[in-house]
Amino acid sequence: MSEESQVLRQRRQKAEALRDEGVDLYPNDFRVQDRLADIKARYDDLADEALAQEERTYVCAGRIMSMRSFGRATFIHLKDTTDKLQVYVKRDVVGRDEYRVFRKLDIGDWVGVKGNVFRTRTGELTLLAQEIRLLTKSLRPLPEKFHGLRDIESRYRQRYVDLVVNDAVREIFITRARIIQNVQEFLKGNGFVEVETPMMQPIPGGATARPFKTFHNALGIELYLRIAPELYLKRLLVGGFERVFEINRNFRNEGISLQHNPEFTMLEFYRAYATFEDLMPFTEDMICSVADEVNGGLQLSYQGDTIDLTPPWRRYRLKEALITVGGLEESEVEDERKLRARAETLDIPGSGPELGKILTKLFDLLVEPKLKQPTFITHYPLDVSPLSRRNKDDPSLVDRFELFIAGREIANGFSELNDPADQKERFLQQVAAREAGDEEAHFMDEDYIRALEYGMPPAAGEGMGIDRLVMLFADLTSIREVILFPQLRPERD
Repeated sequence: MSEESQVLRQRRQKAEALRDEGVDLYPNDFRVQDRLADIKARYDDLADEALAQEERTYVCAGRIMSMRSFGRATFIHLKDTTDKLQVYVKRDVVGRDEYRVFRKLDIGDWVGVKGNVFRTRTGELTLLAQEIRLLTKSLRPLPEKFHGLRDIESRYRQRYVDLVVNDAVREIFITRARIIQNVQEFLKGNGFVEVETPMMQPIPGGATARPFKTFHNALGIELYLRIAPELYLKRLLVGGFERVFEINRNFRNEGISLQHNPEFTMLEFYRAYATFEDLMPFTEDMICSVADEVNGGLQLSYQGDTIDLTPPWRRYRLKEALITVGGLEESEVEDERKLRARAETLDIPGSGPELGKILTKLFDLLVEPKLKQPTFITHYPLDVSPLSRRNKDDPSLVDRFELFIAGREIANGFSELNDPADQKERFLQQVAAREAGDEEAHFMDEDYIRALEYGMPPAAGEGMGIDRLVMLFADLTSIREVILFPQLRPERD
């Protein structure tokens, strides 16, 4: 029998013994009145003389994280959602029967405690238990304190344990919640209405990505998990909403990497009577607002680099970035034959793909990793932007930007295409690409065309990766670290 199996058997035997004694292993009649962080905040700086006069009784609960027994007395560390606090359990105080039951408890068990505070001779603030009772019996042991839960896959697969034993992980997700809350407050403060759009769609749209398929039995139709909410949000512009946003879950049937998870969180917002030029300073303001609230300033430390979010942020046209940052010659960027030849030297197919796809692939390899400081890249090729408005001066380009920070894309925004005839022609080109084997090409959406024919006001919209924003603020390189339950391969026996 393995050591783990032996421990599990011993714990179950303990649980059965307690149950045989009439102990309820899972009661639900204990009511918490106090949080451990509040107790510590109240007394941490109080002088010993004043603390000795304190007679207030506290009622709190949490998980036992450590236990040191000295016969008739035991010290435990209790952990709730706010903090940890030492508890002193003495047989002469709680009584023989209660102490006998308590001694059969394990690290990992949840207990409720009623008591008053004092400070030990070593100076540690401690709760002297007047009463202590079991609230939930833990049948599995927590990872050993010093070795902990270090295997990365086990941490992600058993996130519930990861959160218990790794305080830094809990802080990541508290930071994530604060970032989302601040984004919501910023947008609502600027007149945006938060909405919800379908997660199951008859036609997946709003991005070039391979969707997940499902089937609705009652309707007898094939549906797709959404790859983006864009086309539904823009339908709301048609309906008269001038500023809308959604923080949404998207699903894309693509590879898994440090920056990609099949299920991820995006912010998308749309604003009538605005252009992509308007959204760039707006994006600066929004991210700086989050930085002030969450980070306390505009200087971030990320993987050894200092990221300065102070506006205005650097801007390059895509072709300009290939020259200035990527090191290409201007003659290469402007000469299709030379550009295709350069692409082939970098294992990018130089024949077949549209020129715009070659330009963006070169950008991905030569420029993106070098964009450490906040940088807007603008004026993307038309053939990689099926939903963006054409540029007035150069119809081969669109009015679009992507924001890069720390060498990765954070946001994508553009002036919206609201000409139904132009949009239909773009969709038809995407359909042709799909029929030629491009599984990520856009579907035809006749209802969206119909919506545009009712008239969508001139507008601009943007999508921002919430997961990547959290990675930036939490100084993390893997998207799995900021998703509570990332997608994993099936667990092997």
